[in-house]
Amino acid sequence: MPTRLQLHLAKVFLKIFLRDRQSIFFSLFFPIIFMTVFGFVNSGEVDPIELGIVNNSPSTVATDFAQMLIDNPLFTVTMGEETRLRTELVEGDQTMVLILPESFDAQSNGAELQLLVDAAQVQQLGLIMPLLEQTLISIEREFRNIEPMFTLTVEDVQARSQRYLDFLLPGLMAFTLMQLSIAGSGFNIVEYRRKGVLKRLFVTPIRPRDFITSIVLARMAIVLIQLTVLIAFAVLALDVNIVGNFASFYFIVMLGTFIFLCLGFCLGSIAKTQQAVMAVGNIVIFPQIFLSGVFYPIESMPELIQPIAKILPLSFVSTAMREIANNGASLIAIMPSLIGIAVWFIIGFILATRLFVWKEVAN
Repeated sequence: MPTRLQLHLAKVFLKIFLRDRQSIFFSLFFPIIFMTVFGFVNSGEVDPIELGIVNNSPSTVATDFAQMLIDNPLFTVTMGEETRLRTELVEGDQTMVLILPESFDAQSNGAELQLLVDAAQVQQLGLIMPLLEQTLISIEREFRNIEPMFTLTVEDVQARSQRYLDFLLPGLMAFTLMQLSIAGSGFNIVEYRRKGVLKRLFVTPIRPRDFITSIVLARMAIVLIQLTVLIAFAVLALDVNIVGNFASFYFIVMLGTFIFLCLGFCLGSIAKTQQAVMAVGNIVIFPQIFLSGVFYPIESMPELIQPIAKILPLSFVSTAMREIANNGASLIAIMPSLIGIAVWFIIGFILATRLFVWKEVAN
């Protein structure tokens, strides 16, 4: 439990932090804009595929075949000559062009349909081709009156949909608390040292443990308030779905805040100037942004990088927050992440108290 001295110092530091309203505003402004952009990007329906059709066959079968593609809501079909549709494909006005040969009729067996695509859209093509092939097969069955062997019924047992924003929010919260914590403690230490505040506190009975604990408590209160505002905005304005327990979610937030505040103290003890702490902080922050599963799952990274990515402190925090928010996991279910957080909790506190000095910058 915090002592009376630590609580008093935390109250003093809290008042100091709250005076920096500009910093508080911009620390909220960036995540809100970020979430809003992704919310609008993922809120719309999937656009139909732009499909051009060149019908070189005079048969009514080819005409009916093209009409069935026109009636399919999956496609926005444009009929035309091959030369014009090729030009539109090159200019990006068409996603693909389907050419029906002259031999395409009711008696044709194995007629070759030519599909023109843009090779630059390889990733998009990989998503579209299965849909196109499935549609063509279903149309062929209707023409030939062939009954399919089976039908597939898909049941969503979770009875909920997850947008990318739902996946992104926990990782973005973890990234925000890391940035706020490291910047809040690291920059404060350098600034207090520059202004001589630490030198004055050195002659008092205050121990490094008391000083660090008080700033951690004050900064944690700030971070919790800011993250609460962000979560409320995401839930109320962007309709983000958090299915887990909020008490467990905030418990992970508090542990993560403590870890990154202690790491910030380490950086502030090593760096001599604000420019130096900014540079060292970027070395710590930026690799974790891209390696900790904030924007995409760690499992999608190269296998060589995954073992390193999984042991980063932000990985443990963001994974635990995402499991709780998206899957409703309990604290027991995320025990591997909790163990990793506990290890970094101990490492961070030991490093912060050992490296911290009142008057001189640690060598």
